[in-house]
Amino acid sequence: MEGKVLIANRGEIAIRIMNACKDLGLEYVVVYTAADKDSEHVQRNILNGPGQNAWRITSYTEPNDLFAVADHTGCTAIHPGYGFFSEDYRFARRATRRERPLTFIGPNWEVIRDLGDKINTKRVANHLGIPTIPGTDAPIYNEMEAEEIAAQLLLDQKEKGVEQPSILVKAAAGGGGMGIEEVTEIERFRRIYRQLQNYAKRQFGDGGVLIEQCLRDYNHLEVQLVCSKHGERLHFSSRNCTIQSTGRQKRVEAAPGFHKSAFDYDFDEKKVLDQIVQYSLKLANHVKYDNVGTWEWIVTRSGQPYLLEVNTRIQVENDISARISYINGEQPNLIREQIRLGLGDKIGYKQSAVKFKGAAIELRIVAEDTRRGFAPWIGTIAEFKFPTHPWSVVYTHVPVDRPYPIPSDFDPNLALALVWGDSIEDAKKKAAQFIDETVISGHDSNHNPIITNLDYLKNNLDRLLAF
Repeated sequence: MEGKVLIANRGEIAIRIMNACKDLGLEYVVVYTAADKDSEHVQRNILNGPGQNAWRITSYTEPNDLFAVADHTGCTAIHPGYGFFSEDYRFARRATRRERPLTFIGPNWEVIRDLGDKINTKRVANHLGIPTIPGTDAPIYNEMEAEEIAAQLLLDQKEKGVEQPSILVKAAAGGGGMGIEEVTEIERFRRIYRQLQNYAKRQFGDGGVLIEQCLRDYNHLEVQLVCSKHGERLHFSSRNCTIQSTGRQKRVEAAPGFHKSAFDYDFDEKKVLDQIVQYSLKLANHVKYDNVGTWEWIVTRSGQPYLLEVNTRIQVENDISARISYINGEQPNLIREQIRLGLGDKIGYKQSAVKFKGAAIELRIVAEDTRRGFAPWIGTIAEFKFPTHPWSVVYTHVPVDRPYPIPSDFDPNLALALVWGDSIEDAKKKAAQFIDETVISGHDSNHNPIITNLDYLKNNLDRLLAF
């Protein structure tokens, strides 16, 4: 392939994009901030001189810096990774429409805009007959209308035998968990509604409110899609991301999304997984989705799936799906697929060519105190060693041959470890072995030893794919 890619991200995802570019024969440029100067995504490249391909910027979220580096180095494409600008349709639109346009490696900006709006996604899904969480699919501004909807949702739950009927009242313009209140009794609704509407007006300039059923006993699943600009759309099965921190950040993930060996389900797990895959493809076809993406679902204990949202980017956990997928006997690299498809290539194979086998687990290794609300730990890593096995791989930006001060500017994510096996039980045993063989040492400014989540990861393996 031809082209030069600006990697507009940091850490392990920047390294994975670097390696994918090398595999495709593409030149690349990385950027970094002062806080990241010791990161491997920087140190593996050339920081000065005629072959320089690592350039310092003030911030990963300053678009002018990114475009200036792209122009100076002659880049023809930009890869946003995940986070930062990966789901910012304005950034994608600017990249492709500027005087010196760049190919945005991701879906087209209109799709990012339309699916990035959760209200719009829910509205389109409802139109297509795709199940979403019961509730409104448009902001409500009228108090009496809102109370009527709330009363009906609570009544519906009682009639279905829900033990503790509950609804969530949300600021329509909010996000990241801001502006959400729970209501269990209709008598309390008006006070909560007025309180939240006033908050929404102050914080977001929009008093619109959403109302939906509060679901408690569920698993969080994802469907991995790979699509092209030529109308080709395939899936790479499902994965389970239920084990999360208090901040809803995923910690232990597995593929496939369910398996009867892990739990005695009250439903046909294969049928449910097929359902969410087909629903995901239906929505992707409708919006003409044209790159990689993840359809997020919640599935209740009774087996009822609800579409939660669409992530219009590569996800941290994409490789779990790849490790249970085989094309001509080889596990695919979904970041490499994303890049070549983003640059206009065809997928080049059919769904029937993708074979699924075994199970995979991803461990997100973080410097954090899980007993104190997953509080981040900041200090210097002195020793960082992982085992090497034919059934595991580690993605990390942390150097193994020198001390590494964890930058306080970002979440203290240290590594992603992937293991895979013939079954979910086999993958669990390998994950536990991998954790036992991992060595991470270091200290903070007071010489207290490093705190990581390794014990938490091991202790939660048995929760995988279960209710």
